[in-house]
Amino acid sequence: MKTVDSINFAGKRALVRVDFNVPLDKKTLDITDDSRIRATLPTLKKILNDGGSCVLMSHLGRPLKKLKEDGTVDYEKHSLKHAVQRTSELLGVNVKFATDCLGADAAELAASLKPGEVLLLENLRFYKEEEKGDEAFAEKLSKYGDVYVHDAFGTAHRAHASTAVIAKFFPEAKCFGYVMAQEVANAEKVMKNAERPFTAIVGGAKVSDKLLIIENLLNIADNILIGGGMSYTFMKAQGGTIGNSLCEDDRMALTLELIEKAKAKGVKLYLPVDSKIADQFANEAQTNTTASNAIPDGWMGLDIGPDAIKTYVEVLRNSKTILWNGPMGVFEMSNFEAGTKAVADAVVEATQNGAFSLIGGGDSAAAISKFGYESKVSYVSTGGGALLEYFEGKELPGISAIK
Repeated sequence: MKTVDSINFAGKRALVRVDFNVPLDKKTLDITDDSRIRATLPTLKKILNDGGSCVLMSHLGRPLKKLKEDGTVDYEKHSLKHAVQRTSELLGVNVKFATDCLGADAAELAASLKPGEVLLLENLRFYKEEEKGDEAFAEKLSKYGDVYVHDAFGTAHRAHASTAVIAKFFPEAKCFGYVMAQEVANAEKVMKNAERPFTAIVGGAKVSDKLLIIENLLNIADNILIGGGMSYTFMKAQGGTIGNSLCEDDRMALTLELIEKAKAKGVKLYLPVDSKIADQFANEAQTNTTASNAIPDGWMGLDIGPDAIKTYVEVLRNSKTILWNGPMGVFEMSNFEAGTKAVADAVVEATQNGAFSLIGGGDSAAAISKFGYESKVSYVSTGGGALLEYFEGKELPGISAIK
C-alpha cells in the first residue's frame, strides 16, 4: 500500500479526504466526540512537517436527505465550520475555512496556501454531485491539490466523487493516509492472518444487516457469538417463543441455513441461552431473566442473560484473535448494558493476555468508548459500514481507486 510515507510533500499542496463526520450537540452544535479528527492528525502532521500544505475535504451528515420543515437545506446544522476551532486546537495550526467547497473563494484560498498552512472546505454533501460520484465535480475538487491523500476509511465503501472518482485525476500522485493504512492492515490481519482460536462477536438489531458478514466469517472464524436483537430471529426460527422481542420473520429460514453451515464447517455458533427481558422498551421497565427461547407474551429481550454472559466470557478468554461488531443488548440503557459490558471486559482481558482485538466501528466503538476501554483493545475502527463491507468480502471503491 502506498502511504504518505512514500511521498515528500515539501512545497506540495495535499488534497486530503478526511472523515470529519463528527457528532454535534443538538443545541450548541459543539463537537461531542472528536476522535475522528484526532485519528487523522498523524497524517496531517506528516504533510506539514515535510513542508507541505493541506486542503481538507469532508462531509458532515446527510444535509440533502435531512431538510428543514420548509424543504430547504439546514446549512447551519451541517456546516463544517463547527470543526474549524477544534481542528486548529488539535493540530496547533490556525485552520482556514472556505464557506463553499467550490467557487472562486475556495480556489483562491487553496492557491494561496503557504507551506505549513491548512484549509478546510465546506461540507461536500451540500452538492448532490458528491454522492452521485459526478466526474465533473471531482475534477473541480482535484484542482485544489498536487497530491491526493485518502484518509477517510469510514467512506471507503462509497463510490463518491471525493472518495473514489477523484483519484483518476491524480494518476501517480495519490496515496493512503495513516488511518486508511492502519484500518486495512488491521482488517487484513484478522481476515488473512488470524491467530487461533479466532472469535467473532456479532450483535445488533437485525440479522439482515449482518447476514453477509456472518456468511463470510463462517469461512475464517472458529467461534461466532451472536447477541442483540438479531438473536431472537434465530430463536423463533428454531421454534422458540420470543414475546415482543425483535424478529425478522422473512429471515428465519436464512438463520436456520447459517446454523447448518456452521455445523458443516465445524464453526461453533453460539446463541444466548438466556436473556434479560423487560415489559417495555424503557430503562425503568420491569425486568426478569428467562431462557431466550421461552420469553412470555408482552415481554421482550433487551440483553443477554447471566448464563449467556458466562459462556461468552469463557470463549473470549481462550481466544487469540477477536473481532467485535455489534452490541449484546440495549447498552445505551444502564439496566441493559451488563451483557455488552461483560463482553467488553472479556475482550480487554484477552487483549492483556496477548490476543489481538479489533473493534468494528459503529455501536461497538461507542460501547468501548462508553466503558473507557479505547486504549485497552488492539484497534478501534473509525468506519462501521466500511469495515462491515470489507469483512463481507466486498471490494471497497475508496481502496481500489488508490491501489
